[in-house]
Amino acid sequence: MRLKKYNKSIGMLSLFASTVMLSGCNTALMDPKGAIGHEQRTLILTAIGLMLIVVIPVIIMAFAFAWKYRASNKDAKYSPNWSHSNKIEAVVWTVPIIIIAILATITWKTTHALDPFKPIASDQKPLTIEVVALDWKWLFIYPEQGIATVNEIAIPKNVPVQFKVTSDTVMNSFFIPQLGGQIYAMAGMQTQLHLIANEAGTYKGISSNFSGRGFSGMKFNAIATPNQQEFDNWVAKVKQAPNTLNSTDEFNKLAAPSEAHPVEYFSSVKSGLFQEVIGKFMGEMKSHKDIDAMPDGMDMSKGMDMGEHAKAGAEE
Repeated sequence: MRLKKYNKSIGMLSLFASTVMLSGCNTALMDPKGAIGHEQRTLILTAIGLMLIVVIPVIIMAFAFAWKYRASNKDAKYSPNWSHSNKIEAVVWTVPIIIIAILATITWKTTHALDPFKPIASDQKPLTIEVVALDWKWLFIYPEQGIATVNEIAIPKNVPVQFKVTSDTVMNSFFIPQLGGQIYAMAGMQTQLHLIANEAGTYKGISSNFSGRGFSGMKFNAIATPNQQEFDNWVAKVKQAPNTLNSTDEFNKLAAPSEAHPVEYFSSVKSGLFQEVIGKFMGEMKSHKDIDAMPDGMDMSKGMDMGEHAKAGAEE
């Protein structure tokens, strides 16, 4: 009986505590800082809004019917043999079908418009970053700048970025919530993701696919610089780093499993390292030289580029 007395107070306290704790949650997905992220947020909110057309009336009716047909309401009409209504059948079938048709149309259009392999239209030259998922850290290679980093990237604001993604270990998932959707990283394959940051800032990147004991610490910072000069300054800073990735031995040392790996800079990186990481999972094609020697100018990384398969599927 004494506990019953405090039930209301305990309930109110629990509600208040839950509100306080949830206020600390970061809704990064709903606070996009790039064009792709904005489009995806719009899609999510549109889908939720359409589904609420069904959900809200159902919730209201659940309470309304319970109140109307409560045991104490003697005026409620009692129809024990009622079993069918053409009006109700028309509503419960027509409304969901219309909503599903609208959602299907939106999904079809946005699936192609937001295809991660589709380049972003811009008058700026895209920046290419090669991404390698390791245990349990992210390696980023800037092939045009000749540098590499671990758990940190920098990109200029309003410049499209082409991420080429693979894995040197188990399957993983590359995700920067405030900039756009995730893409899987798979050994022996190359996937792609095109993103753009329209506001300067530092955005959190994560692994969104469980990959072992160090998975939860597999985070990185994506720094969107205010202008090209700031990006060039960051590149110059990386080029001053004492560490390099100029050999397979240096890469293998970095690739060894480690947890909560700190940010690390490499002033130079072996040319073709990204292709070598892909190639070592493809049998006899173990090096970049093997790729260059393939007949008819065939490029292994293109051959295993999932974007080509996605494009072919769309054309069919």
